[in-house]
Amino acid sequence: MKKSLLTTAAILPFLLCPAAANAQSATSDEADQAGEAQLKADAQADGAGGMIIVTATRREESLQKVPVAVTALSTEVLTTSGVEQVRSLNQVVPGFNGGRNQNVMQPSIRGVGSSGTSVGDESNVAVYVDGVYQGDPYSTQIDLVEISRVEVLRGPQGTVFGRNATGGLVNVVTPDPQFTPRARIKGSWGRLREDANNFDIRAYVTGGLTDTIAADLAVLYRNQDGYATNLLNGGAVGDTEIASIRSKLLFQPSDQAEFILTVAYVDTHEEIAATAQPFEGNSLGAQFAGAIIPDEPWEISNFAFGTAGLSDFTRLDIALKGQLDLGGVILESTSSYMRTRVHQIADSDGTNILLGETNMRVKPDTFTQELRLISDNGSPLSWTAGAYYYQLEGEQPLILINRRDVATPVTPITIEPEVENSSIAAFVEGTYDLTPSLSVTLGGRYTTETRKFSQRINGNQLFTDAEEDFDKFTYRVAVQYEASPDLNIYATYGTGFKSGTFNTFGTSNVAVEPETIEAIEFGIKSDPLPWLRANLATFYYTYDNLQVTARAANNSFVLQNAASAEIYGGELELTAEPIDGLDLRAAIAYTHAKYDEFSNAQVFIPQAGGGNMVSSTDVSGNQLVRTPEFTLTLGGRYTFDAFDGEAFIGGNLFHSSAVYYDYLNIFSQDSYELLSAEIGWTSPDDDLTFRIFSKNLTNAAVAQQISPGPLAAYIIYERPREVGASVELRF
Repeated sequence: MKKSLLTTAAILPFLLCPAAANAQSATSDEADQAGEAQLKADAQADGAGGMIIVTATRREESLQKVPVAVTALSTEVLTTSGVEQVRSLNQVVPGFNGGRNQNVMQPSIRGVGSSGTSVGDESNVAVYVDGVYQGDPYSTQIDLVEISRVEVLRGPQGTVFGRNATGGLVNVVTPDPQFTPRARIKGSWGRLREDANNFDIRAYVTGGLTDTIAADLAVLYRNQDGYATNLLNGGAVGDTEIASIRSKLLFQPSDQAEFILTVAYVDTHEEIAATAQPFEGNSLGAQFAGAIIPDEPWEISNFAFGTAGLSDFTRLDIALKGQLDLGGVILESTSSYMRTRVHQIADSDGTNILLGETNMRVKPDTFTQELRLISDNGSPLSWTAGAYYYQLEGEQPLILINRRDVATPVTPITIEPEVENSSIAAFVEGTYDLTPSLSVTLGGRYTTETRKFSQRINGNQLFTDAEEDFDKFTYRVAVQYEASPDLNIYATYGTGFKSGTFNTFGTSNVAVEPETIEAIEFGIKSDPLPWLRANLATFYYTYDNLQVTARAANNSFVLQNAASAEIYGGELELTAEPIDGLDLRAAIAYTHAKYDEFSNAQVFIPQAGGGNMVSSTDVSGNQLVRTPEFTLTLGGRYTFDAFDGEAFIGGNLFHSSAVYYDYLNIFSQDSYELLSAEIGWTSPDDDLTFRIFSKNLTNAAVAQQISPGPLAAYIIYERPREVGASVELRF
């Protein structure tokens, strides 16, 4: 940690260099005009025919011009679709699956994703917030409070983003502070089953402090009652309480310099683990007298012996971004520090019989530093070059209970791993316009990484100096042809890399092999009519040495390499505005994702009476976990004049084919639909909005996760139907 602080201190003089201080001071009016222009661009996201600005290549470009499959979503679309968190983006983003295992978000894109739960085992779908990489997988649970847009990039991003982005990435963009004061406050109330209330308050304020300094503040508080019926003690479980605060401080000493300091803190208490129940009655606990086995969704009985299903989570984020215009070249620096603390208690058999339990704490600290040079000279060659440093230090103490008979004494096992990861990378990417219509992009990134691991079990030090190094060069080639101002065609070939990692729940001092991907993509971006946008992307992946995680026979976890997988498919996105006030969206995705070779997969075979036999078998040809073959999204919003203001009605329908949660393709969520809807009114001065909404309108019982293990296969369902109302005031 001292090294991290010293590195941060070392870059501060660079950010406050004399050249910036001596440049001519910008006025607050000019800054406001720039900010307003950005807000207007952000507001146009998802509008047919409108200019959508994205940062998919680490520079601002039009969505229709960038040779990458990108979905850009505005706040309005996210609200209408009932999307509150990053993991719920699957309802509006084709090819995206927002998996979750207790406190760990496990997203996948086009079948590429991680199921790792070890501290330091990063997801291969990278999550960024304002350009800051959220490396720790326990830190990617992001509530969307005040955002400009969310960008989801599909396919490996092995050059300018690079780190562990073999599947793609999610980029959350929040507004910078404005010099012109504005504020909003939104209060929501919702009602769920078991008479559960959900109160949600979100507020945002921004304004200038001086001619060169502006600040903002975003706060959130949500308190949701339990909605899962407690068959053991009565009442309901599943409470959630979230409090977060986030502030930015903007300093613009001149036209050529800008610095933004961001500080954020979130405190979350969830009983999501308490809502786990046996999947289709599969639990070894069913064999014993007095067992209570839930047989309906949102029913639980796992509260015996103090196993309350706790998920507590806190996170502190500090980031400093600087930008200097050096005349034809822009120099950017991004520094970040993140401290995450998790406490999670989960029952492993899903019943009131105490057979298995995990009591785990996760304590990662991460630091990142990135420097980028970006061309800004209007020549046929545009380029980005940079260097990136990442460091993680973490502990993951775990108390594990595992027994197959109530007559066996409860004998906890204590596992105390420590890890340290450090990585340095250098990258460059450039695009050259061969003609006004034809361009070529070449990019490369070289990464060197060191991982260290020590393990202690029941107080006995197994080893202290396990260390492995991983080096890799990844690259990307793209050819883009602008057939007309409304038709852009591109083809890309890219590679991705996720370094090897250690299993912090195991006794091996040998890391699994790195996973790699080679991807070919062909895409068409078009605006065939003034009111219609149609974007198509097709892809083919060769995916090797997949890092996969499953329960072990002792109820801990096994981390192994699957040999390879073949993935191909495509996505079609349509947005239309056929008449004034009517915005329509549609997206369909097809993903063929099969294990090409996986001969020794950890599998679970249901046994008569409950529980599963743990075995190893060949699952080649089976479908990848958490990867539905088909998904479909239909959404829209109609706005019309009413009562001197504007009324609106909107909704979103999401359909998914079956989703498998094990390598043998036994435990699955059948095909399902999720429907959200809203109706509301905005006042003539645009300072008041009232809406009535419903999420999961049909009360569909949809798996958030299904976790097969030796004692049981348990399921946690997504939240049931919620109906409510909200009021938003803007100043």
